[in-house]
Amino acid sequence: MIIPGGLLRVFGLGVLIVGDSGVGKSESALELITRGHRFISDDVTECYVENDRLFGVAPEVSHHFMEIRGLGIINIKEIFGAKAVSYREEIRLVIKLQRWEEGKIYDRMGLEFARDRKITDVSVPQITIPVGPGRNIAALIEVACKVYLLRETGYHAPQEIIERLDRNLLDKKNKKRQPQ
Repeated sequence: MIIPGGLLRVFGLGVLIVGDSGVGKSESALELITRGHRFISDDVTECYVENDRLFGVAPEVSHHFMEIRGLGIINIKEIFGAKAVSYREEIRLVIKLQRWEEGKIYDRMGLEFARDRKITDVSVPQITIPVGPGRNIAALIEVACKVYLLRETGYHAPQEIIERLDRNLLDKKNKKRQPQ
C-alpha cells in the first residue's frame, strides 16, 4: 500500500508524518534529521505488513531523496551522511499535520491521546498536530514521540496533574475541617 507521507525514526520510534500538501511535512522532517533522527522516506511511503506489524520503505527511485520547496530535490545521505538514513522502519505512530483553524477548539489537556488509524488492516495510533505560524513543528513531533513512549510505559501526565489537583483539594478540605 502506498501512503502519501514521510517516514522517520524519531527516538527509535517509526513515525509516519502525513498531512495536506504544503503543510510543512518535509521541512519538519528536515529539521528532525538535523537533530539526529533518521530519514526513511519523503512524500511517499510504501507500507507492508510482516508478522502483524506495519513497516514502511521509500520507493526505490526516491530512496534517500527529499523535495524541499525553494531548494528542489536533495539527497539526505549525501548531505548528512549514512547515519542519517535508514532503509525501512516499523510504523508505530502517525503524526498528522493539520493547518491551524481559527476558532477551532484543540485539546489542551491530553486526556484523549491518539486515535487509531487503519493502514493495511493494522491499527496505528495517530496524533494530530495543528500547524500555525511560529509553531516549532519538529519540536512538537519530538515531544509527541516522547509522550507516546512514556504512555507505553504507563506514564500519563494529564492523569498525574489530576491526581495532584485531587490531593490538593482534599488537603484544603481536610484543613477546613480541623478545629482551630
